[in-house]
Amino acid sequence: MPTSDASPHLPQSLLTDDALPLYAQVAARLWGDVSADGARVGDRLPSERTLAARYEVSRVTMRAALMDLAARGMVESAAARGWFVAQSAAVPLQAAGDAPDVPGTGTGAHTVEGFADYAAKHGLTTRARVLHSVVRPATVSEAETLRVGPGAALFEMRRLRFLDGQVVVLEHNRLPLALCPALAETDFTEASLFATLRGAEPPQNPQVADYSVEARQPDPTERDLLEITDATPVLVAYQLAYNQDSRPLELTLAVYRGDRYHFRASITS
Repeated sequence: MPTSDASPHLPQSLLTDDALPLYAQVAARLWGDVSADGARVGDRLPSERTLAARYEVSRVTMRAALMDLAARGMVESAAARGWFVAQSAAVPLQAAGDAPDVPGTGTGAHTVEGFADYAAKHGLTTRARVLHSVVRPATVSEAETLRVGPGAALFEMRRLRFLDGQVVVLEHNRLPLALCPALAETDFTEASLFATLRGAEPPQNPQVADYSVEARQPDPTERDLLEITDATPVLVAYQLAYNQDSRPLELTLAVYRGDRYHFRASITS
């Protein structure tokens, strides 16, 4: 398994199991269960109170999860009647609006663009420094987010990624190994993660993603790895990508240098 330059002091922000906001995790779990149960357009969901108890969250969080699904056209509400599977629910779960055109995110409503894809499109060279690469059991939180059994084999990788020799992002990826066993044997200092997924049997095509980003100051380890010597902030991006079957495929937390990252999105109502 490829490993190099192992670091025992990785940023605490890259060690969390809960890379996505809680409401987004609940939305993904809820829609996964709805799909697994074979729900049809027009089927009524349990009450918000019942769902909140089932997923062990507050009603405020559950309502945020439902509103998130509603924004994606998956469910809809009817006054005094509750929540229902929407007419457009055949569309895979995806970010509301067009996806952003930046490394590691989508470039349209039906695809997710990887870092290497972005570089190739813009004529840039890439390389990576793998900090950590391992196959390990999924935690309960990871299993719920990625819809695998607790303890299922998970491929985890942390690496620094460069564009034209300039460090851009510190990335933490987690993927169910069963979807692409080749992950464990691939040298990701040169290989593209998404290209490896597309070469799996059957192919795993990242189609859509839940994506959020926030700005903050880097911690000391991030500052060192990203070669930040001034007051430059970092942008922390959370992504949960889904394959062509609307199954969670990749959970990523990426810490970008704020001066080397451009987020662009088209927002639709």
